[in-house]
Amino acid sequence: MNRTMKTMIFLLMSLFCLQLFACTQENNLQPDNNQIETENTELMEIKILIGTSSFSATLENNATTKTFIERLPLTVTMTDLNNNEKYFDLPENLPANASNPGTIQKGDLMLYGSNTLVLFYKSFSTSYGYTRIGKINDPEGLAEELSSSKVKVTFEIK
Repeated sequence: MNRTMKTMIFLLMSLFCLQLFACTQENNLQPDNNQIETENTELMEIKILIGTSSFSATLENNATTKTFIERLPLTVTMTDLNNNEKYFDLPENLPANASNPGTIQKGDLMLYGSNTLVLFYKSFSTSYGYTRIGKINDPEGLAEELSSSKVKVTFEIK
């Protein structure tokens, strides 16, 4: 290669690096909306009434949960599935952002698809995707309260 060509390649590479650096710096200056939303929002809790028991659940900070909260108080009859969860098909869809949690924990409150509310009363591995709504803080006694095939469950703001 001749000197002119080497100089031209050097200038083009320098220009590319400067542009890349400028884009990186610009992205670092813009706030992360998810981070701001999380920092500005306190943890919200709801009360879940099942039979004679009351459970407290801490909610996630996401669009699904915000829409779910707007529908509270909500009393539904949940049906058993697989001897590890209760579910109810909501009449209207919620925003969903499903991912595979790998392991479901006893007390998880999640959305399957865009309208199926699921309350898990046993822990197990899963290959399905869910949108997390929240988690019961102390699930002791949850399995006993959800032992029948259909159970009336009330969700309300604390």
